[in-house]
Amino acid sequence: MTYSQTLEFLFSQLPAYHRIGKAAYRSDLKNTILLDNYFNKPHLKYRTIHVAGTNGKGSVAHMIASVLQEAGYKTGLYTSPHLKDFRERTKINGEMISENDVVTFVEKHKNIIESLKPSFFEMTVAMAFNYFAECNVDVAVIEVGMGGRLDSTNIINPVLSVITNIGHDHMDMLGNTLEKIAVEKSGIIKKSIPVLVSETQPETGNVFIKKAKECDSPILFADKIFSCDLKQNENLSSERRYLMTELSTNHQFEGKTLLGGDCQSKNLQAVFTAFNLLKNIFKVSEENITEGIRKVVINTGLQGRWQILSTAPLTICDTGHNKEGLEYVLNQIQRIPKSALHIILGFVNDKDLGSVLPLFPADALYYFTKASVPRALNEENLRLEAAKYGLAGQSFTDVGTALRCARNNAKESDLIFIGGSTFVVAEVV
Repeated sequence: MTYSQTLEFLFSQLPAYHRIGKAAYRSDLKNTILLDNYFNKPHLKYRTIHVAGTNGKGSVAHMIASVLQEAGYKTGLYTSPHLKDFRERTKINGEMISENDVVTFVEKHKNIIESLKPSFFEMTVAMAFNYFAECNVDVAVIEVGMGGRLDSTNIINPVLSVITNIGHDHMDMLGNTLEKIAVEKSGIIKKSIPVLVSETQPETGNVFIKKAKECDSPILFADKIFSCDLKQNENLSSERRYLMTELSTNHQFEGKTLLGGDCQSKNLQAVFTAFNLLKNIFKVSEENITEGIRKVVINTGLQGRWQILSTAPLTICDTGHNKEGLEYVLNQIQRIPKSALHIILGFVNDKDLGSVLPLFPADALYYFTKASVPRALNEENLRLEAAKYGLAGQSFTDVGTALRCARNNAKESDLIFIGGSTFVVAEVV
């Protein structure tokens, strides 16, 4: 098979959450364990770091991987979903798995894929874990797909478990309160393995403390170890300066990050605390940490986080897609000087619009659209729903047309924002 034929085989054979939503979700680890046994437990052949959470887990995973690369470790990185290319999910030292390796994997193991009929996610986790073992990585940073307790990645026994912000997302599967969602995320906490929570939240803190106590696992909250002062942009670039302060010693670290979103302050606290906890396992210098953070986009190819696509007019995209993530993004947008605001907006069809549309400003001009995935919400339905919240604009059948129209309408001093869904952002980066 060619690479494109291989992907078509996988998409036709396996239910994929990023394409069809809840119908692809598996609420047990049966297939994952069967695949793990078939591949002879590859995840036991290297160290792992596990990263869960609602918002920030992708950025934190990429930054940790980038720091480990800077320190000279051969580093695997597994993340999801992909933006442009399926191979983004599986990287070693920032290099995606090759097309040939994907084809070879599927051809070699086609029988087990056809007989087990795993979900797309279960299959990609098995592929990544096996690939990391075959390539003899020193360490792999593994991002949870959804939740934690029943996520396919949760067969690993990491040296550190990291849990970032807990927010309102995937509530139909994880629970309708922050506490219930936190219980699912806390499922990655393993016996006697340190757990790091990036943010102290009143609704969830006790959930993690209770689970850590049950597992006899040391637990730290990053915002009690470090504070982060993320400096305002002096120009319209995405680069931000930060000042980290270790609260117990007042020792300070200065650096730069190309991840320009306000939410990165919490993520930076998590990364610095993580390497405090890992100092007896990995030899990582202060310079490795600051350089790894500064070069994360170069080292790991991270995209879609407060990404500036162009200037004059300033055009920004961000993958924030739930209440908490969008609040950060929209508050930051409101602070940027501009003559007018143009928002290209699309969501998936299972999004709770009532929780996110009220966050958007009524004084923006909207371009309602849909991404080219089966889960995308019809753009005209979105326009009609948005009108209930005072949001006005036109609807467009595809993201590219919406962006061209926005650019034609915008003056150089305007701002164009593209977001709402990861899949909308994927079509512009």
